[in-house]
Amino acid sequence: MQFSDFGMTDDQKALCNSVSQLCARYPEQYWRKLDDGYEYPTDFVNALTEGGYLAALIPEQYGGMGLGVIDGSLILEEINRAGCNAAASHAQMYIMGTLLRHGSEGQKEAYLPGIASGEIRLQAFGVTEPDAGTDTTSISTRAVKKGKKYIVNGRKVFISRVLHSDLLLLLARTTPKEQCARKTEGLSVLLVDLKRAVGDGLEVRPIETMVNHQTNELLFDNLEVPAENLIGEEGQGFRHILDSMNAERILVASEGIGDGRYFVEKAVDYANSRVVFGRPIGQNQGVQFPIARAYAHIEAARMVRDRAARMFDAGGNPGQEANMAKLLASEASWEAANACMDTFGGYAYAKEFHIERKFRECRLLMTAPIPNNLVLSYLGEKVLGMPRSF
Repeated sequence: MQFSDFGMTDDQKALCNSVSQLCARYPEQYWRKLDDGYEYPTDFVNALTEGGYLAALIPEQYGGMGLGVIDGSLILEEINRAGCNAAASHAQMYIMGTLLRHGSEGQKEAYLPGIASGEIRLQAFGVTEPDAGTDTTSISTRAVKKGKKYIVNGRKVFISRVLHSDLLLLLARTTPKEQCARKTEGLSVLLVDLKRAVGDGLEVRPIETMVNHQTNELLFDNLEVPAENLIGEEGQGFRHILDSMNAERILVASEGIGDGRYFVEKAVDYANSRVVFGRPIGQNQGVQFPIARAYAHIEAARMVRDRAARMFDAGGNPGQEANMAKLLASEASWEAANACMDTFGGYAYAKEFHIERKFRECRLLMTAPIPNNLVLSYLGEKVLGMPRSF
């Protein structure tokens, strides 16, 4: 079975092949064992780091590959297609975008080479709060500047990989909302040294979830952050992180596409080999058609993803395309997941077949990093010009 590689260069095909070979060293049994123990895939992340894949988007002058978002997308897609889980490390690839675009040259020289080599792990992004949810402009975590320090107080929730990171990119309010002309103003981005912060103003509380994403609640109690760790302009942090959100949407969409390909390939192989009532179950249209439909939707999502990534790499602002890619990819992967579950029947629930783990993992993409309803709201209002709903 062949998924389309239309438009891919020979270098990109070679890139996907090398990622596939790396992933083959970490079979599904590896991921099942980690999932059962709720453990972090340290060996896998180290291998990706050593291969340079997590530094794909960092310019060569800072030690990275200097590749585009389209190439980063192919890396993440291939990881998930192989049955692995890119979410364990994908943030190392794109969180640095805010630093790259808005950090000072001194900050970039201080951090990006270490991030590129893996010596520094920047995998945690502190935005979401329990009372604000996806209403980012309503976050209440405060960072008050006192002399050469910011004093941070507040609470974050569903922040992944904190205990496996050296740095946290934190969004906090530096000016009260009521004092700002616009609700998107008064937010600032700070780079937090987690090794110094944990236990000295920052408490990390792990949250057990249905997927093994090493998720945490963060409590800030008079945490001191050096003023020199401000990224970009004070009060413009919302705009700074928005710059990275299109890339995030595209890359997360790629993970959904990879999941979708995984499920379709698994379903096709099983439908062709499983014989019931004297015939392979794939001969039955009730089994065959849902898989075929999911395949078509995955291919469509890939086309939109490719368009969004190429627009981004060309310096455009693919807000519409990036959001559509995330929407379509998450829905297509979930459709493929359900078709695969139906194809395997009762065996889909058995851990030894690995379908149930990927089934749980891919469902998250319809909710995070942004719920699909908010994507639809964006398209309805910003693209189609209908009245604002909130």
